[in-house]
Amino acid sequence: MPRLVLVGIAIALVGSTVAVGGAQTSNGAPVVVLEIEGPLTQASAEYLDRGLAIAARDAAALIVVRLDTPGGSIDVMNRMVQSIRGSRAPVAVFVAPRGAMAGSAGTILVLAGHVAAMAPETALGAASPVGAQGEDLGETLAAKTREILKATARALAGWRGETAVALAESTIDEAAAASAEEALAAGMIDVIAEDVEGLVAALDGQRVDLGSRSVVLTLERVEIRTVAPTLIEQLLQALTNPNLVFLLLSLGVQALLIELSSPGGWVAGFVGVVALALGAYGLGVLPVNWFGLVFVAVAFVLFVLDLKAPTHGALTAAGVGSFIVGALVLFNSPGTPSFQRVSVPLVVAMGAVMAGVFALLLTFVLRARRQPVAVGTVALIGRVGEVRQRLAPAGQVQVAGELWAAEIEPRDEVVEEGARVEVLDVEGLRLRVRRWDRKAG
Repeated sequence: MPRLVLVGIAIALVGSTVAVGGAQTSNGAPVVVLEIEGPLTQASAEYLDRGLAIAARDAAALIVVRLDTPGGSIDVMNRMVQSIRGSRAPVAVFVAPRGAMAGSAGTILVLAGHVAAMAPETALGAASPVGAQGEDLGETLAAKTREILKATARALAGWRGETAVALAESTIDEAAAASAEEALAAGMIDVIAEDVEGLVAALDGQRVDLGSRSVVLTLERVEIRTVAPTLIEQLLQALTNPNLVFLLLSLGVQALLIELSSPGGWVAGFVGVVALALGAYGLGVLPVNWFGLVFVAVAFVLFVLDLKAPTHGALTAAGVGSFIVGALVLFNSPGTPSFQRVSVPLVVAMGAVMAGVFALLLTFVLRARRQPVAVGTVALIGRVGEVRQRLAPAGQVQVAGELWAAEIEPRDEVVEEGARVEVLDVEGLRLRVRRWDRKAG
């Protein structure tokens, strides 16, 4: 009987703990860390979805999204917000390490987290919307986009209080930005931590609201696992770097022109097509001015014409200039964010390299044009063949893969089968040959 009373008391205590404290996460569940750096792209969204699926499979106690981004498109941002809000496990969006930022769309991602955190010396904000090319939107479209973003911010930050909502709206209306300390004082974030380990320690025992339920995080001595991006995800994310995209376009153009100048191979053409395909993907992600492609196309045409026409490099010089202008118009138009601009010294240096490559190609082309054309039987003179039927003085020799009737010079000499001979002249369908001297040849 006393044992039954003790069991009943224990059950009552456990029930009261759950009722007061909410659901308890398992102490054996891991903390899964996802690391998103650079502009927010479809590759970032795919990586986030994959990481959330792995966390769900492993029954993670907490998902930490370490964020360092200048922003991205609204479509990608909305997809990532939906993924975070739909997670069954609590998600902490952590702006880190020191010097990192959650700019533009990254600010909304921070608000989307069930927990928002920042490292010291980090910042968020400047969430005013811009166009796909980095330009300012028209007044009507800008007003509509701002109101939609503000409504999203209010929905995500409403539970944090009026001060947090006001700061979130000012990042959209006025492109305001806030440091970690300012965001914490406004209630826009929950904690400031030095690193992921410090964040996990600070959140241990904290209650997290997941909307339909709440959990109390039990994170003492928990295992921290980092989900690394796959090679494909890393490649696609790297293609958001305008300098890399420019280098791929330059390599692609040069490789294709090398293939056109000496057709018959496949390596240069294959490399050129792959480089241009990867560059085209990057152009589709970056905010570029497509008018710049007109200058790049003109440059390509000028390069091809200079390989065919005897202008001695004049068209190549014009093509290099057109290519440089096209690259600058493509990537560095007014309104493009500074972090998505191509390096001007890199463009000039690649122009110089391109000029050098085509100067070398033109040298070979002009040298080939100066050589006399040798076709037909004339091309056989000087070739070395093999005796197939004894020459005494007439017989047969194989030259350039064909069997010819031949006579030896001098006519009193005899050459046995298998010996090597050199063609002196072609008389109709008969060759005049002499014994080939290996030392003289």
